Amino acid sequence: MSKIRPSKGAPYARILGVGGYRPVRVVPNDVILEKIDSSDEWIRSRSGIETRHWANDEETVAAMSVEASGKAIADAGITAEQIGAVVVSTVSHFSQTPAVATEIADKLGTARAAAFDISAGCAGFGYGLTLAKGMVVEGSAEYVLVIGVERLSDLTDLEDRATAFLFGDGAGAVVVGPSEEPHIGPTVWGSEGDKSGAIKQTVPWNEYRIGDLARLPLDSEGNVKFPAITQEGQAVFRWAVFEMAKVAQQALDAAGITSDELDVFIPHQANERIIDSMVKTLKLPEHVTVARDVRTTGNTSAASIPLAMERLLATGEAKSGDTALVIGFGAGLVYAATVVTLP
Repeated sequence: MSKIRPSKGAPYARILGVGGYRPVRVVPNDVILEKIDSSDEWIRSRSGIETRHWANDEETVAAMSVEASGKAIADAGITAEQIGAVVVSTVSHFSQTPAVATEIADKLGTARAAAFDISAGCAGFGYGLTLAKGMVVEGSAEYVLVIGVERLSDLTDLEDRATAFLFGDGAGAVVVGPSEEPHIGPTVWGSEGDKSGAIKQTVPWNEYRIGDLARLPLDSEGNVKFPAITQEGQAVFRWAVFEMAKVAQQALDAAGITSDELDVFIPHQANERIIDSMVKTLKLPEHVTVARDVRTTGNTSAASIPLAMERLLATGEAKSGDTALVIGFGAGLVYAATVVTLP
């Protein structure tokens, strides 16, 4: 017989508050067109993106996270000292160690909260939400702060016609806490590592240490390029449309929710054509509000779902208590989908 005392947490968990931060600078498609042979019409028709936000020097990964988190904590009606854990999903924090989560936890004024980063690309928010739910129910933290944050402008090759227009910067955060009823459904998640080359960093960091110019990418003027995110557009599109619609349906089934009972659909804001195709494949009723934050925010990877959630609630397109299906998918290739009650 085990001598270990069992852990005891809340019966269930829910999202209690949400907050977002978008950088001050708004970048229209015209700026992107300065370095690629394309048009505003082509960008809009291929992605739905009209503008995106790019961070300035002061809008660091940590600074944007603190701003978004402060709003989420206030929205949840708690204090920073009550946060027991901080989970940050990002691929654009360039210090290998320590985790940026520790800096954020300190700047927010938490009482030495557990803090760590995860790398799950555009599915990172769903991964973080699942970890937070587990901590609240298991009892290792009463309130967990989940942050998705990116400065993808730092990882964008402005001469790459396939990706230059896609990415934006920003931070979104939610507070997950105890609940007497289930408000976060089972997570359907996974990975397809055999497709990991479909979205990747152009050059690994160690190649720069080696310094072999023949192995490094050069820009049009012959200068060494900083690593960037690249992708096989058509392969990713097909995977997202056909495979992720199946995952989304599995999440609905796991939560015991039909599409008719759904109020809101918040997919990763990668591309509006992908969103439209998923809505059609899932046969979502017209009454379901669909997040289309991609139009003015672009693809912000791990930040896209909480940013879209925050905007829908702020504009009144969605309301507290609505039932929402959220799904993230991206580099890895990884994915995570669940049904939640909006805060």
